[in-house]
Amino acid sequence: MANGDLERGGGMNGKKRPNSYHHHPPTSPYYVEVENTEKQWTSWLVPMFVVANVAAFVVVMYINDCPNNNLGFEGSCVAQFLGRLSFQPLRENPLFGPSSNTLEKLGALEWKKVVNGNQGWRLITCIWLHAGVIHLLANMLSLVFIGIRLEQQFGFVRIGLIYLLSGLGGSILSSLFIQQNISVGASGALFGLLGAMLSELLTNWTIYTSKAAALITLVLIIAVNLAVGILPHVDNFAHIGGFLTGFLLGFVLLLRPQFGWVGRQHLPAGARVKSKHKAYQYVFWVIAMVLVIVGFTVGLMMLFRGENGNKHCSWCHYLSCVPTSKWHCGNK
Repeated sequence: MANGDLERGGGMNGKKRPNSYHHHPPTSPYYVEVENTEKQWTSWLVPMFVVANVAAFVVVMYINDCPNNNLGFEGSCVAQFLGRLSFQPLRENPLFGPSSNTLEKLGALEWKKVVNGNQGWRLITCIWLHAGVIHLLANMLSLVFIGIRLEQQFGFVRIGLIYLLSGLGGSILSSLFIQQNISVGASGALFGLLGAMLSELLTNWTIYTSKAAALITLVLIIAVNLAVGILPHVDNFAHIGGFLTGFLLGFVLLLRPQFGWVGRQHLPAGARVKSKHKAYQYVFWVIAMVLVIVGFTVGLMMLFRGENGNKHCSWCHYLSCVPTSKWHCGNK
């Protein structure tokens, strides 16, 4: 990897070029539920995701085999006592990880290969690859703190779908706007979980206490993390794509019954029973479902037609990098 190569970055055929990465979101805020009589699930899928990511990283490092493949131009391998699991020189990859060529070979997202090489599977495989130990630990800690709580509340099916589809949404948007670098990482999926938390709070607004404080806290966390994306070498398009996907899916998949529905069986005979959901929840559901379908359809059509999103939006590149006197954005 070239200088500053973190997540969402890499090079081809040994040539250096600017790279970008995903910044990991922090832990989630906690807000108190008024009526907590719904089923609590046992979280097993999120821990399995963590295991899968760690296992994938070990396999990547084994195949990378720095001692036998490092040409020495950037220095010696790091932690050589690990044998073929040792890391690339820090000048090449400061995150303690493999080379860009290894990531590219094993499924990193690369626009040319997706569009011209018919390798659409890279939109998914890139989510399971990480640029280094630091990158992996940051994302997995975020996944544990955010994902386990959500899975306990909503079950593995819904949270698994949000995670995977948000990762895909982030990959699609990233490919439309950043077409010069390879890309890896789970941050789009993690931002999707944050987006789902926000829409879940909004659509189930009436059943929570301390909801204003929870909303402010959650919005601040999301805003700060998206703001980090304007720095160089950070792929904010993957963050934004993942967040928007998760935000919409939260309206579709994370509806809760309104207050009083869960305990309806304890009401006296003849008592008026409320409907399971409020009218606005159904309105949000329909709008979000339409936007998800349209968004994925249009995004995939544009991607496989070879469209460059920057030609349709001349200012959008500022969403991912804002040049200053301190740094340049290059071809991010």
